[in-house]
Amino acid sequence: MELFKALTVLESCREIARHMIIPRRSKTVPLRDSLGYRLFEDTLSADDVPGFNRSTMDGFAVRARDTFGASESLPAYLDIAGEVFMGKDVFGAAGPGKAWRIPTGGMLPQGCDAVVMVEYTEELDQRTIGVTRPVAPGENIVRRGEDISTGELTVARGRVIRPQEMGALAAAGITSVKVEDPLSIAIISTGDEVVDAEKTPGPGQVRDINSYSLFGMAARVGAAPRLCGIIGDDYRRLKEAMESVITESDVIILSGGSSVGTRDVSARVIESLGNPGILFHGISVKPGKPTIGAVVAGKPVFGLPGHPVSAMVVFILMVEPLIRLGRYPDSEDEFLKDFPVTAAITRNLRSAAGREDFVRVSLRHQDGKVLADPVLGKSGLIATMANADGLARIPHSLEGIEAGDMVRIKLI
Repeated sequence: MELFKALTVLESCREIARHMIIPRRSKTVPLRDSLGYRLFEDTLSADDVPGFNRSTMDGFAVRARDTFGASESLPAYLDIAGEVFMGKDVFGAAGPGKAWRIPTGGMLPQGCDAVVMVEYTEELDQRTIGVTRPVAPGENIVRRGEDISTGELTVARGRVIRPQEMGALAAAGITSVKVEDPLSIAIISTGDEVVDAEKTPGPGQVRDINSYSLFGMAARVGAAPRLCGIIGDDYRRLKEAMESVITESDVIILSGGSSVGTRDVSARVIESLGNPGILFHGISVKPGKPTIGAVVAGKPVFGLPGHPVSAMVVFILMVEPLIRLGRYPDSEDEFLKDFPVTAAITRNLRSAAGREDFVRVSLRHQDGKVLADPVLGKSGLIATMANADGLARIPHSLEGIEAGDMVRIKLI
């Protein structure tokens, strides 16, 4: 393995994809507990939604043709045939020249095909109204099955369930769903200098930042992360830990120990675990260049840099897609869907041809524009990430950008 034979982010992802096997396990959960899960199979509606023609306005249910030609100077006069009550069936049908009082959400009487808003009527007495504006068939109503029809795909397989999907499933009468069991993510921090966040660091020691940030990022996008402790630069102990977690996890993440150095043991341990082993050691990205990518027994293994910002950026680029999608993007266009915000950068930034840069930025509005202010600082400074709203991408084809240039941004 040639150290720092740097691949692009997409090339690195494709290299891992050639060897990995991401499991698809399912479980059934109540709809109220389904938020954030990815749907395992298509769901079809057993009912029409809504189950009846209903009004979207307070007013009068009518036959639209009875209002044609109506105006303020020459209203269309209709007889009030009855009143619709919420949650009740309607007995009777609309005949020529008849209207029914109806509230928003009420069931349309048979024969009615539109609703006149109350604002465009005038009551002559308790039995007669004048319509001062015509309505077209279908106006101010929702027809039976217009939202979701019987047998229609309600939510597609692979969709992450948000509150709106929960609402659609509930509307279709689906109260439990089969979802993908979250990927199990093992997280190990390495380094003799790293101590638990609960401890007071001694001389030369630092608190474990990466375990907490990576755990949070994995949980946020739907994984089941597990903290597996801090291990010093000890080949035997790290190998024992890796051999244990490799059998129990779908994805393994090491942070620290991926750079060039005489005390680096992560690469040697990963390489000893099995084939194909390390696929690359170094990617053409800043921050995060000294990343290790490997596959062992079909399971992706990532050796992330020890610097917190670098570790988080590489996680966002290379681990998050596996958790959210169960795969990597098929193309650069799909990759860029994760960078939906466009903003103007507010200062000149240098880069290097052939390398993608991901710059922490804070966002603000000014004069109708979205501006991205770089949050500058070294990759070991976690505060720069905490103060950022997103990552601005400088493509590998550029050698920098100038103030005012538009950049693609992923929110973080």
